[in-house]
Amino acid sequence: MLFAPWLRWLLVSIMIVTAFGRSADSQYVEGLQLQSFPVHLHSFIANKDDIQVFQLPRADSSGRGSLAIGAVLPVLETQEGSGCRGRWLRIGTVAWVCQTYGQFSEREPDVDRSWPPFQSDGLPFSYYFVGKNGSQGYRHFEMAEETAPEQEMQTGFALALTEQRSRNQEVYGKTHHGLWVPMRDLVPIRASIFRGESLPQGALNIAWSIDDATRVFSKPNGQTRAKTTLWLRRFLLLRILEEKDNGETFYRFGENQWVRARDVRRPHFMSAPSEIQPGERWIDVELSTQTLVAYEGARPVYATLVSTGRGGQGTAYATPKGLHRIWVKLVSSTMDNLENETAASYALEDVPYVQFFSKGVGLHGVFWHQNFGRVRSHGCINLAPLDAQWLFAFTGPTLPVGWSAVLPISGERGTLVRVR
Repeated sequence: MLFAPWLRWLLVSIMIVTAFGRSADSQYVEGLQLQSFPVHLHSFIANKDDIQVFQLPRADSSGRGSLAIGAVLPVLETQEGSGCRGRWLRIGTVAWVCQTYGQFSEREPDVDRSWPPFQSDGLPFSYYFVGKNGSQGYRHFEMAEETAPEQEMQTGFALALTEQRSRNQEVYGKTHHGLWVPMRDLVPIRASIFRGESLPQGALNIAWSIDDATRVFSKPNGQTRAKTTLWLRRFLLLRILEEKDNGETFYRFGENQWVRARDVRRPHFMSAPSEIQPGERWIDVELSTQTLVAYEGARPVYATLVSTGRGGQGTAYATPKGLHRIWVKLVSSTMDNLENETAASYALEDVPYVQFFSKGVGLHGVFWHQNFGRVRSHGCINLAPLDAQWLFAFTGPTLPVGWSAVLPISGERGTLVRVR
């Protein structure tokens, strides 16, 4: 199972203690003169990544999420409270941040734009693999390759870049974690362009071929005389017109055009769990077909292929069956096993659109494989980037503009995920 360093901290501080522990540089000092809020300023700009947001104006309250660096948030109210050297600022519904982690601004808050910004490839960053000779990351661009590196990077590690600069005829990329890496050491990643299908009529009469060459038959049987010269490419969407079982199930998708059920992946309709209210959004994951269907109440609205855990139920690499609710959503999360000294190391920076629903198991996009429709993962539900982006916007809780992570609250529960 993949575990992010951010998640390790989050699991301890949210699930076990009080959801985001207080930090040493934000301890409340009795008698400190609190800065008054300038009335002509009406927004707050976060000055670093993953600034903690709390449900109440004190550092021992439950967590609400975190902010992205540069986020411009509305200031709706200010209060004094423990665990902050300045004032607590209310920036949204049940959402407080300590003033010391940013500055006031005259800029208009970023409240009306879509967030995270929609990307045509479904990826929030540009991703690269470290090449065969490895690489090194440097903290300061001006001193890259002239001082000791901040981090050694092994071949195959995946990095998320936010910008590139040139110096001394060399190009360096800046990772989302602030390190500069020589671009000559990196190989660009081209993620899958596959995406699922919207279901405006609510009908699940679709399937996808999952092999590079899927045989088409003229009749619903696998006999030699029924074989045609037509082959289907991988991930081709089929509209199922008829189903027949002659000892083996076949689907008809055109005139005298049939495919074996075992050669495609077809999602099946399921009734909503009793916990679902009329019109409530929820997700159904079918392990046997490696498909996912998003519902609104009793109506399916979107379907796609996934890759779930390759382990049997009860093992470390299983996707656990049952009813779960999303307990945290993150725009991205680094996943690695660098603390495991007995296994081959891997590190995947900023895996996109992560939605954990069962401890460290969740939905997320992948840019390192395209085996959708087949089991593959360490337990998580792998999605093509465009599907992960769509589902992130579909599920609750909604991520406010400028936030990097969000937790459910009593008024906005996490979306239910059923795995069966």
